[in-house]
Amino acid sequence: MNSLFMFRRIVSLYQNLYKTSSISSSSLSSREIYSRMKKLIDSKEYKKTLDFFDQQSHSCTDFEINLALKACISLNEYQRGMNIRKKLSQNSLNNPYIQTTLIQFYSESFISSIIQLLLDCDLVMSIMLTVYSLQLPINQIISMQLCLISNNMPTKVLDLFDEMNIEPNQAILAALFSACSRVANDRAMKIGRKLLNRIPKNFLNDDKLLTSAINILMRFGDVSSAENLFQTIEKKDIVAYGAMMKGYIQNNMCDEALDLFEEIPLNLSDVSYTIIFNACAQLSTDRAMKIGRKLLNQMPKNFLNDNKLLTSAINMLMRFGDVSSAENLFQMIQKKNIITYGTMTNGYNINNEPLKSLKLFEDMKRDDINADAIVLIILIGACARIGMLSKCQSIVAQIPLHFYENQRIRNFINSYGKAGSVKDAQKIFKSIDKPDVVTYTAMINSFGLNRMDSEAVDLYRKMPNNLQDEVSSVCVLNACSHSGLLNEAHSIFNEVSHKTKKIISAMLLEDYEKSNPPYSAMYMAILSGARSSHNSILSEKIYLRMKSLFPDQKDALISGSILLCNIYSSLAGLSWTEVNGEIVQFKAHDRSHSRSKEIYADAERISSELIKHGHNYDSSWITRPLHENETIESVLCAHSERLAIAFNFIQETKPSFIQITKNLRVCGDCRNLSIIFL
Repeated sequence: MNSLFMFRRIVSLYQNLYKTSSISSSSLSSREIYSRMKKLIDSKEYKKTLDFFDQQSHSCTDFEINLALKACISLNEYQRGMNIRKKLSQNSLNNPYIQTTLIQFYSESFISSIIQLLLDCDLVMSIMLTVYSLQLPINQIISMQLCLISNNMPTKVLDLFDEMNIEPNQAILAALFSACSRVANDRAMKIGRKLLNRIPKNFLNDDKLLTSAINILMRFGDVSSAENLFQTIEKKDIVAYGAMMKGYIQNNMCDEALDLFEEIPLNLSDVSYTIIFNACAQLSTDRAMKIGRKLLNQMPKNFLNDNKLLTSAINMLMRFGDVSSAENLFQMIQKKNIITYGTMTNGYNINNEPLKSLKLFEDMKRDDINADAIVLIILIGACARIGMLSKCQSIVAQIPLHFYENQRIRNFINSYGKAGSVKDAQKIFKSIDKPDVVTYTAMINSFGLNRMDSEAVDLYRKMPNNLQDEVSSVCVLNACSHSGLLNEAHSIFNEVSHKTKKIISAMLLEDYEKSNPPYSAMYMAILSGARSSHNSILSEKIYLRMKSLFPDQKDALISGSILLCNIYSSLAGLSWTEVNGEIVQFKAHDRSHSRSKEIYADAERISSELIKHGHNYDSSWITRPLHENETIESVLCAHSERLAIAFNFIQETKPSFIQITKNLRVCGDCRNLSIIFL
């Protein structure tokens, strides 16, 4: 089929959409019909809406037909919508409300399908210009614009605008605002501001157009202008409030979004709930948690069928740390999609539940839902937390080859580094042509985790200066501290132009000791600062230095141990180990495993063997008072890493390989235990 013939066919099909017919109406019953249909639409009962419309179609007016078309849009019932559209008269087609619905209907159905078929032919712009050259009605051009936007081609809308020598009406302006906000580059900002400055005064009464303008201003970061425009809207609807709240969130002003929410005098829509849940999730403050939970409890029951809304609620609960409630909400969703699974998987990672993330991945495969790049990146994060080599290799083997074009997918380096396989990490690093900052940092961190500190420094030196940031600097400084490479650490520290709090903390101890005599009060101050930033690694390092320098200052050491205890209690210590393909997670004093009695019995057996070989338990690693019936030995033997070791021995008497990973630093007594085993 040649291009010219294709153009004619498309234009012919397109013009056929506007053939007219007439309808009869009955003013006596239309109000009742409209009221019933409106209630069904508001309750998202679209099929019932259409069934009722079919029964009453002989008495329907434009208002009821408009609602029926909206139901068809929600159900993606194109053919049914075309039959309903034939009931409209030519006068009805001039109704702006009908026009708006038809534009949405066409853009999401027939025209969308045509353009999708032609995308590979690169004829989209030619078709657009052909339609325009035939001087078709302006609403047809508008629908084509919106169609291009719906096909993720907003730049084409801006191209078309440059070709059009007309004064845009409200609908075209709204379409252009939408395109500009989606593109949001310099060209789009220039066009958008030009359009905003040239809005005719008579358009300023169009609340929907002003809402579109608010959206574009917020997208450009011009919050003040958006607020001023919002105040000019006399009858603010829930859509206008939503545009403002969404804009505040986009500009990291979530508190302002909640302030505005508390002023809303209207019933909330499903979109409003989603926006507010997102604001609460980002803040996760006491106020945000109170608002989010109250709103979730008050949510209308008919909204419980909205997957998008429930997914935003799940994300909010996960951000609040309420994993149990998020799981309950997740189970309520009957048709789970990749976004729902991705939100849950990410939520488990946020709440330090990487095992559940990996379990959910298996559930996805069972439900025939293929992981996308986003979910795979989240799974990579779960593997990095657990650090089990076999699990990392298993996930890598399941990643489709075409996903490796995504550099973030290829950044499995951190996972392999934490799993102790530096060779695998280096293999991936070398396969990337142009490593980004994440890739470099992951490799530096992998070297540091595996005591390859010189290699970490060498790679940092090779890293382009423009890629060096706070995270990469902290990683290399920590690597230096592991092996006492103080000269290299000071050299790197002095080269950093912008020294953030984290970078300074990484060098704090060495810098202090270089120019000050030992003084326990100063170390306590530094330890207190490390506690405030929840830096468990630095805190432990400071406490060990205090024990070395001030062994006789018992009061200072007790105070220091209490501070260290507070840090550890705020970060639950977890250990993972894998035996025969099963990954098991342990907490300190954990008795949740089905073979818990055997695990503790073997831990005691190992302890007895260690004592026979001269091991003395170090009580300084106990950072809390002993409870009744507790001993130094019983407390230390119940550390999560000890339980993981015992689990390996009850599975196999003489295991050839034991791998244990931990989310916090291993205590000194357990570290000595591992040395004895080696």
